[in-house]
Amino acid sequence: MFAAPARAANPQPYTLHLAPTGDKALDAALSAVSQLAALRAKAPVSPFALIARARADLGRLQTALQSQGYYLGTAQITVDGTALGTPGLAARLRAAPATPVPVAVTVTPGPQFHLGRITLQGKLPAGLRQHFALHTGQKAIAAAVVDAQAKLLTELRDSGYAMASAPLPQAVEQDASHTIDVTLRVDTGPRVALGPITFSGLARVRPGYVRRELNLRQGDLYRANQIQAAREHLAALPVFKSVTITPAATPGPDGQLPLDIAFVEALRHVVALNGSYSTDLGADLGLSWTDRNVLGAGQRLTVSAAITELGGSDAVAPGYDVEAHYVVPDWLRQGQSLSFDAIGVHQYLDTYNRTALTLDAILSRRVSPDTVLSAGVSGTQEQVTQEGITSNYSFIGLPLGVTYDTTNNLLEPTRGVRANATLTPTYSYGGVHGSAPYVQGMGTAATYLDLGKPGRRILALRATLGAIEGATPLSLPPDQRLYAGGSDTIRGYAYQYASPQFPNGIPLGGTALDAATMELRQRLGAHYGIAAFIDAGQVGTTGLPFTGTILAGAGLGARYYTPFGPIRLDIAVPLVRVPHAGSLQAYIGLGEAF
Repeated sequence: MFAAPARAANPQPYTLHLAPTGDKALDAALSAVSQLAALRAKAPVSPFALIARARADLGRLQTALQSQGYYLGTAQITVDGTALGTPGLAARLRAAPATPVPVAVTVTPGPQFHLGRITLQGKLPAGLRQHFALHTGQKAIAAAVVDAQAKLLTELRDSGYAMASAPLPQAVEQDASHTIDVTLRVDTGPRVALGPITFSGLARVRPGYVRRELNLRQGDLYRANQIQAAREHLAALPVFKSVTITPAATPGPDGQLPLDIAFVEALRHVVALNGSYSTDLGADLGLSWTDRNVLGAGQRLTVSAAITELGGSDAVAPGYDVEAHYVVPDWLRQGQSLSFDAIGVHQYLDTYNRTALTLDAILSRRVSPDTVLSAGVSGTQEQVTQEGITSNYSFIGLPLGVTYDTTNNLLEPTRGVRANATLTPTYSYGGVHGSAPYVQGMGTAATYLDLGKPGRRILALRATLGAIEGATPLSLPPDQRLYAGGSDTIRGYAYQYASPQFPNGIPLGGTALDAATMELRQRLGAHYGIAAFIDAGQVGTTGLPFTGTILAGAGLGARYYTPFGPIRLDIAVPLVRVPHAGSLQAYIGLGEAF
């Protein structure tokens, strides 16, 4: 006969009751440190280990009490109604039925201590004493005392005292008065200026470019926050993989503190693949090559090519898109860039066939961390066939733009606002209607509202408004008219088909557009998510938004979240049927729709 295995080897289930103390902050601290609470469901233990876990919790609870100023508080834990130190408790649990035993935690806080005498040892510069934010009578919360020491040290180093030191405050408990006396010793050291700034690790990047980008100069007062801001600015430049700024251990004889900046340059060349698919426009497959540092000062050249409209219901045949994009960063001044583009396009759409070459030059200036202004000139030469008529067009535009972006992620925003607006005076000549000057204005704004646990449930809202003044739809080149339908405006309708149409059902387009989207995004677990959305809008032919026939589409989406961003599948149907616009559309891409 074999003996039955001891029940001590089996997990001992238990319930936990942590009695409230009347202080919500203390209750939260006690719950946060308790391993009985944190591990109850996910780490079962034997009866003996349960008792050990409870004994370890006593020390953690005592630490939590003191962190909230309860220095005379006590904690007691019972298991199955029995105090932890009771002889035979483990044996009793082993012999008990395998049912959850009650574990009860009772905390008696006692009086809450407050700060008593506060002493600063060491000479502080005038005006900096106020940054030690402790005062007699405030609650003796340990985190507040440590935070005050850290803030004072930060303020000293941001004011030129690079060698400042301040060990953790010494606290003396006064049980009779229920107070804590705090002593902080501060050694400011000398106030120093920046000394020589040296670079290491530069290979292809020119030192002169780095010095123009560096917002630090020898002789400036040492300020730790400015040094950190300078490091972050340099690290954000595409030419660098990492940037480290190291001050010297001691000032030089002249009282200046040298800095060494070590760089690791990013890969100079980058090759990228991209693609998307929708049932209306089919698949786009593209390849790009980028030189991040053409002339040693961050100039970027990107050459890309893509095959477009592969197999789409709104595409007669595949097309292509080729582009060369060159950017000169910080042209004439920091935060200002000059870019040049050459774009060749060939499209075979239901709406029109188009072959075009566009050249443009755009000057952009960042006027705040969130706002960029731009102005430029653009010229296009194209041949367009629509309704059996082929016309050659040339037009010159002067695009003016503003972009505002406070969102937290390019591909998966969960908070903030993203908006852009452009105003483009244009002169077009050629085509069946001759010359036509006109002005086009377009604006899009989106915002993201977090409705629950951060990043888990997002309500995304988008609105688009556009108008063309000075031309009728037929006097404009077909590709310059405004259309709705597709992933950028009203999903569920084929590309451009949520628009006024010719008698044969081909989209005509218009001179005014308004559209709005509401989308609810919900994460499911770590890698999956779903979405539900509704889009609505209208295209008018009078140049005035909010005219025309209102059309709407709705749908559902699935998400798979990767380190690069969500892979998106949206399926939408039109809520108002339009001839030739289709009954269902699907969209696949990387990143959210907006």
